[in-house]
Amino acid sequence: MSSHQHRKITIPGPVGGLQALYHPGEEGKPAVVVCHPHPQFGGTMRNKVVYWMARAFEGQGCSVLRFNFRGVEESEGAWDEGRGEADDARAALEWISQMHPDEALWLAGFSFGCYAGLQAARTDSRVCHMFAVAPAVNYWSFAFMRGETRPVTVISGTDDEIVPFERVRTSVRGKPHIHFYAIEGAGHFFPNHMPQMTEALLKDAFGNH
Repeated sequence: MSSHQHRKITIPGPVGGLQALYHPGEEGKPAVVVCHPHPQFGGTMRNKVVYWMARAFEGQGCSVLRFNFRGVEESEGAWDEGRGEADDARAALEWISQMHPDEALWLAGFSFGCYAGLQAARTDSRVCHMFAVAPAVNYWSFAFMRGETRPVTVISGTDDEIVPFERVRTSVRGKPHIHFYAIEGAGHFFPNHMPQMTEALLKDAFGNH
């Protein structure tokens, strides 16, 4: 098990520095960018779900970068309706890919972080697996994912009070590249179901753990 040590860093973003936490992992293991929920509703890289997502990947030896979108805490810039935030995610992917040029590149997001992060991953052919936890399909259009064939892991709680479970399930239906996991009884922030969420997160990529 990894020691989960993190380096507090600033990475270059499109409109200034982006505050980040970086965990260097093991050689040969994937490099993962994790994107946080909506900045206008208190979302930061220290969000509990984002923290446990990062810890799950770190526990498998991955190098992990989580960062604050523009205008959040010490990140420069201002909220940009999801457009600039997607560019921030692109900058994060670029930074970690430069740090780990020989490793598989993955992108994971939670809620709004799925919208911004998946936009970045969609246009970056280096990304070979995407992970979307409680994607906010009722607030944002994910039409940009049409035609995608790379593996995507999607996780949703059946009792999500913010993003209706049926909306998520409908959005992934009939898409063979998407592996969908329903967490029975879980709310949007998985308060009582964090172990089930992280187990589902790792299942496709690492097998059962």
